[in-house]
Order: sequence, then structure tokens, then C-alpha cells
Amino acid sequence: MAERLTVLVAARDEERSIEATVSALREGFPDAEILVADDGSRDGTAAAGERAGARVVRLPRLGKGQALTLAEREAAAGPLLLCDADLQGDLAALLDEDTDLAIAAFDQREGGGFGIAKRAARELIRLLSGFEAREPLSGQRALSPKAREECFPLAPGFGCEVRMTIDAVRASLEVRERDLPLRHRATGRDLSGFLHRARQLLDSALACGPTATNCRGLRLPLVGWAFAAREPVVTAIGLADDLLSGAERGFRGHLRSGLTTGTLKAVAIPLYGLARTRSLSGALLVALAANLFNQLDTAPGRALKPYLILAPLVRAPLLPAVLIAPYDLREMTMLGDAGSNALGALLGLSSVDRFTGRGRKLAIAALAGLNLLGETRSFGALIERSPFLSKVDRLGRVT
Repeated sequence: MAERLTVLVAARDEERSIEATVSALREGFPDAEILVADDGSRDGTAAAGERAGARVVRLPRLGKGQALTLAEREAAAGPLLLCDADLQGDLAALLDEDTDLAIAAFDQREGGGFGIAKRAARELIRLLSGFEAREPLSGQRALSPKAREECFPLAPGFGCEVRMTIDAVRASLEVRERDLPLRHRATGRDLSGFLHRARQLLDSALACGPTATNCRGLRLPLVGWAFAAREPVVTAIGLADDLLSGAERGFRGHLRSGLTTGTLKAVAIPLYGLARTRSLSGALLVALAANLFNQLDTAPGRALKPYLILAPLVRAPLLPAVLIAPYDLREMTMLGDAGSNALGALLGLSSVDRFTGRGRKLAIAALAGLNLLGETRSFGALIERSPFLSKVDRLGRVT
């Protein structure tokens, strides 16, 4: 028996178009389940989708890639057909393709800007996979069960389609584009249109960099490299751990596993701290602070918030953390080991100049105690059990 098709529709504030789109999909695919991923709509999108006969997954406003990822978990096993909420036209031909990832190319261009975002997306796909894409940003895609397994969770935002193509090609799956007579609401050459394409360009670039899966199973770009201008050495050490580390976690876990990127980090960061501060106490401050912030970085904003509170006290740089914080809190990016270790190292290095004698010893003792606590207990669990810390921890998050 063939597996049932699921049609997954990405929608945000599409009250005026979603009902017609769902009705057309139900007519075109009568045996499929129509699932609408409602990305935090502020109008009647969800109600309109349900009236038309779709099952609606109501989600916080996280962006297209995250909405599709979370809604995909609600779908039964089997092939997927992805489409946008303002689509007009028949997608049945995509399912006729004997391929793993079939991408619809609009046979006629409507609206649009100067093609910068699309050309950049094409070039990113070509450089990272070798595939020559004509419609790199098309949201109308048919995925076989194998392609679904390889491509989900998707990259966030409007970068989801670009990274999906790259992942499918890298997995040696069959990827094809097909011209179809489709229409949708095109963005124009106005402020709204240019902002939309700027978001597409940024999201595509971030999606093609290093990514990791967060605590909720969402795939996020690692942006710790943004701290390289302020702290290049520790950022590079952390990035190596991000890209090459295995499943081992915690100091004891790395020691049991022998030579890992984690043990390398445990040796390299103190040595770097010693070279920078020319003192054993300074090296301890840098290493303990870097490891502590790495332990804290288990949820959006959990490492950035204490850094933003403590940085002014020791005159550590604020700008990189301030710029990244909104994206981290909205689960659009992750600090990773590169970012969290860099935050701790920046605090540690700044503390060396502020603390001397007894003050430095107290700081080292406090950091050592917190590191030991983090090795034996879960900071997340401790935070959740404290009403005050839990409230601060959730402040600014979308979810």
C-alpha cells in the first residue's frame, strides 16, 4: 500500500488567500491530508484554513523554515508536498517525477526585484553542492520519504529552500526542477518588497553556514563566529568543537572519550589565557568563565543574558552580544561553542584587569563552584525550579 501524501502549506497572515489555496489543493489531491503551518498569523488565517478543510498547526511567529519543521512533525510518514499559501496552479505534475526532490519553476516571471537574492541563492547552491538551480527560492516542492528524512529539520526562515536543495544533492538524491504554469502574489519594487528580499538574502547566507540542532530539535545557524573580531582564538577553538565534536558532553564525558575536540578545548583555552594574561590566576579566570558560559548555553538567551548583565561591570564588549541577542531569543540562530566560549573568555579577560588579589581569588572560587555545579546538576533544571530565574530566563523569548 502506498504511503499517504501530506500537503504542507506555509502561511503567515494569509487570511485572504489561504481558503482558496486549500480548496484547490483538496480538489487536486483528494486523498492527501492538507496541513497548514500557521506561522504566528495575526489575522484569521487559521480559521480560514480550517473552514476550507485543512488541519491547522498553530505556531509562534518563528519564520517559514521553523514553521514547516514544527508542522512536519504532525504529519504522517510518507511523501510531502510543500507549497506557499498564495499559490495558484496545479502541482500534480511534481508528483509524476521519478525523483526525490522535485522543485517547481514558474514558467512566467511576475514582479520581483533586481534578482540579487535569487542570483546569490543560485551561487550558494552551486558552490556548496554543484547543482545548477534555476528556481533556488521556490517553495513548491515534492519530497520523497528519503528526501524528507535527509532535509528535515529545515534551516530557519527563508533559507529553508536553499539549504534543502544543498542537503538533498549532498545526500546523492535525485533533484530536478520542472516548469509549471503557476502564479502567486509577487513582491514588487517597493520598501516591503526590498525588505522581504533582504531577509531572503540574509537567511540564505546563514542557512548555508554551519548549523546545529537546538534543545527543541530546530536546526539553527551557528553564529558564534561573529565574536571572532573581538576574540578570534577562543572563537576558533570553539568553532572546531562545533564542527567536529561527537556525542560526548561535559568535562568528564570528554575525558572518558580520550582525545576529542572537547579535551583539546580544555587544554587550549587555559594555555591561551595564560599567554594573554601572563598569570596562572588569569588563565583560570578565562578558562573557567569560558566553560561556564558553554554550560549555560542550553536554551535561547541563557548565556547572553548573564553576559549582558555582567559585561558592564568588568567593561567587557557589549556590541556583538547586543546584535545577536534578538536572533538568539527568537530561535533564529545559536551561539554554539564558538559563541558561548568567546563570551566567557571576553568576561574572563576583562575581569583580569578589574580584579586583583583577594577579589580575583573570590572570582575564581565562584566560577569553579559554578563549573562543578554544572558538571553534576542541570543548570536548566535549577533555573526552572526558581520562579525568579525562570521568569528572567523566559524574558524576550518567542516561546
